[in-house]
Amino acid sequence: MTSKEHSTKGMLPEYDGNPFISRLPALQTQMELIQALEARPIFHEKERQHPHYVRKHCLLRLTRYFEPMQRQIQLAERFGMLLRQGYIGRNPLTHDYIHHLQNGLERIEANDLMASTLYAVENTAMSFALIGCSGMGKSRSIEKILHQIPQKIHHDEPFSLNQLTWLKLDCPFHGSPKQLCINFFASIDRILGTNYLKHYGKTRSSIDEMMVHMAHIANLHALGVLIIDEIQHLHHAKLSSEALLNFLVTLVNTIGVPIILIGTSSATSLLQDNFRHARRANGLGSLNWDNLPKGKTWDHFIDQLWQYQWTNTATPISPEIRDVLYDESQGIVDVVVKLFILAQMRLISISEIRESPEVITTQLLRKVASEDFSMIAPMIKALRENDTKALLKYDDLKPLQQHIDQVMAAALQSEQKPEITSTTHSDTAPVETGDDAISKVRLSLSNLGVAEDIVEVVIKRVVNEHPSADILLMLSEAVKLLSSKPTTKAKPKPSKPIEAEPRPILDLRDIVAKKAGEQTAYDALSAANLVKLPHIELTA
Repeated sequence: MTSKEHSTKGMLPEYDGNPFISRLPALQTQMELIQALEARPIFHEKERQHPHYVRKHCLLRLTRYFEPMQRQIQLAERFGMLLRQGYIGRNPLTHDYIHHLQNGLERIEANDLMASTLYAVENTAMSFALIGCSGMGKSRSIEKILHQIPQKIHHDEPFSLNQLTWLKLDCPFHGSPKQLCINFFASIDRILGTNYLKHYGKTRSSIDEMMVHMAHIANLHALGVLIIDEIQHLHHAKLSSEALLNFLVTLVNTIGVPIILIGTSSATSLLQDNFRHARRANGLGSLNWDNLPKGKTWDHFIDQLWQYQWTNTATPISPEIRDVLYDESQGIVDVVVKLFILAQMRLISISEIRESPEVITTQLLRKVASEDFSMIAPMIKALRENDTKALLKYDDLKPLQQHIDQVMAAALQSEQKPEITSTTHSDTAPVETGDDAISKVRLSLSNLGVAEDIVEVVIKRVVNEHPSADILLMLSEAVKLLSSKPTTKAKPKPSKPIEAEPRPILDLRDIVAKKAGEQTAYDALSAANLVKLPHIELTA
């Protein structure tokens, strides 16, 4: 442990003497957090003179670009508080940690997470939710913060154990608590090398049984924080979203494990209706990451991003360009970064053919946005008009991040084509067909609430009628089938009974049946001369 890690020793008595806290990295100032979280791409001015095909690869460095802003710093600080506060009530040098384990064993015997226990323990766990528009970097931000903290810490004293500081899971698509437990066991096994999934994740095990074992394992390995991402999937829960949320509330209130829930804006109603009942669910409040408004934060982000230009001519930022960037992205960070990448890629590709100047203009930015981001245009329009209902609908049906990734993949594929048939460059995404299109149609229909068996019938019929159709045509035909009135099927005409074929005159079955009561079948067949004796040659 470095001297920096000891720098806070003695400042906070509630943290001193707790091995679960003392082995964590030292607390950091805001400036130190910024330096730890930022990810700046490699950039040199001389790279502007690289060949066209090389500079296109340089542009991909921006896909890993991360500029921490005030909201990321706030999230990092709250995470640090949440992690340490949860460990105060589970100090292994006192009886608190042992009492938590003994209570867990009693719950396992009762097979009930809410069963009364012998020991009363102090609960210092708190939780909060991170909700916001898709594409604002919620998942990536929390992952950057988590990577600053070692996930596994081995202790030899006061007893040997592996401390698990954090665990991040995705919410099961159908909101199943049982599937969440299975994912939990599998993740613990992968990190710690244990075998919990084999023992406790059997399909025949009940949900209650899995829950009590999951809670006990969380305490056994001193789980610091459990992060559940994509919590909006609870909208698709087959039974009710309350089952999983109540379980998470129990982890906070009964077991003492802090929880962070991350989701898009559509998860707001779920958390307001259910998770608010947790005693400590709002201990640190909740963070709402809407799209960035125009202002100092947005201007700072654009200024930092704009310096990474691999065009042969650097284009200075102007108020007109700022306005277009905001209007076409509506303050969504990931959209503006991808727009900046695609605009440069288009300029470099056109220059490679025409040898034209590589200058970023407002007209170019508008053209790239209209062609490459046409699928998310309704969501951008909803943000522009502040249409909350439309935002929730688009957020559920077509996650913004998913489409942006598709646009980038399509643009890269088009850059690798050996032939260019026109002097006018176009980066429009290729039409999706085949298995990928079928999978996406299946997912879209499921998100709309169509039953799985009906989805398969509809897809089979659409594929039979349009075997080479693209995803948009398949979706259109599927919607037509679902919205059309069922037609009554004509009753089939009764078929004429099939007359039995007449038996031959000499039928072995008749011969045996007639003689069955008087002699054996062999004797009856022999009497009718139908049994041929074997020919045996006698030798001297």
